[in-house]
Amino acid sequence: MASRLLRGSLRLWGGRCAPCPPRSARCAHSGGEHRLETSSAKKLTDIGIRRIFSSDHDIFRESVRKFFQEEVVPHHTEWEKAGEVSRELWEKAGKQGLLGVNIAERHGGIGGDLYSAAVVWEEQAYSNCTGPGFSLHSDIVMPYIANYGTEEQIKNFIPRMTAGKCIGAIAMTEPGAGSDLQGVRTHAKKDGSDWILNGSKVFITNGWLSDVVIVVAVTNREARSPAHGISLFLVEDGMKGFIKGRKLHKMGMKAQYWSELFFEDVRLPASALLGEENKGFYYLMQELPQERLLIAEIAVSASEFMFEETRDYVKQRKAFGKTVAHIQLKTVQHKLAELKTHICVTRAFVDSCLQLHEMKRLDSASASMAKYWASELQNSVAYDCVQLHGGWGYMWEYPIAKAYVDARVQPIYGGTNEIMKELIARDIVRDK
Repeated sequence: MASRLLRGSLRLWGGRCAPCPPRSARCAHSGGEHRLETSSAKKLTDIGIRRIFSSDHDIFRESVRKFFQEEVVPHHTEWEKAGEVSRELWEKAGKQGLLGVNIAERHGGIGGDLYSAAVVWEEQAYSNCTGPGFSLHSDIVMPYIANYGTEEQIKNFIPRMTAGKCIGAIAMTEPGAGSDLQGVRTHAKKDGSDWILNGSKVFITNGWLSDVVIVVAVTNREARSPAHGISLFLVEDGMKGFIKGRKLHKMGMKAQYWSELFFEDVRLPASALLGEENKGFYYLMQELPQERLLIAEIAVSASEFMFEETRDYVKQRKAFGKTVAHIQLKTVQHKLAELKTHICVTRAFVDSCLQLHEMKRLDSASASMAKYWASELQNSVAYDCVQLHGGWGYMWEYPIAKAYVDARVQPIYGGTNEIMKELIARDIVRDK
């Protein structure tokens, strides 16, 4: 760890990112440093605010922000046209230390704390560039391998994934099974010591460029419930029978490649099984709270970006000789007041969830609340901000238009918000 941090300390001067704080780093609120919360800050996206972060996180944030502004923003329009980002970007991100941030160094990750990973999530949202699937790769796919993989699997994948040389995806959703993972039809059957995998998946982020995919499959059709007969497999690009279908043309997130995946008699060695046989559903339930927290974090960060973009617009845009903010004084200013209040209240809850998760205390119901509430907020903020832009808000060249269409999927993936409400409700009424 020391050698990695020493190398990292030179990054700002050599065009690379500053080191992220290690897991053992103390947050600012445990020391004497005074930090403003978003409600009191000059801008919701300012560096140096929020008690959950420290000055070390601020240094890391500055370098991450610089990376997105220099390496992502200038190229994002061409990636939107291509429907994917370049593999070169992934390797650049790996060199900058932006992948596998929260994965232990002993496994080949960066060894930073959860707040450092959150910095990367937030700064991508602040850049308004949804193309790079870094967060899914680093904070959804990699933890499955790090937490449930064998030593051989960890050594084979984690260092390469941290370097951006191996892109990860996870294949849960099927044409007939979305939020209900117990409806999975993709199946794997034993053949000697091998497994034969058949089925299909859809809407798979990073699927087109993926080098390794965690595939959810049924392995015991006779189990007392579907949940007790699901396993996870590591399927690598190039395996016979593993076919990547068309890149899907989406409403938003146009630079982020989603694809169909097909598995036709794919022969997998025993070493492709991730974790124990028929324990897949348990692993999914353990890891889904982090995925839902990640979606909530991105949602509230995107809301902060949209608010600042719109505040700047209404203060500068003129009509009838006055700025929009001053022509319709009550309508515009009161709407901005509503938006900021809703965003800041949500930010406080999501930051609280981050703290709980860093301490391994975030429960499924709380993660579901965060995902449901923040993603609904993101869509509400997007609607109001487009409205405040007037006709220009409908133009693709304006950042708010992209933010609007990108927001729509947030209440759908990671479990629909209807499912989130069901999970929250179950926790309310069950006997504890």
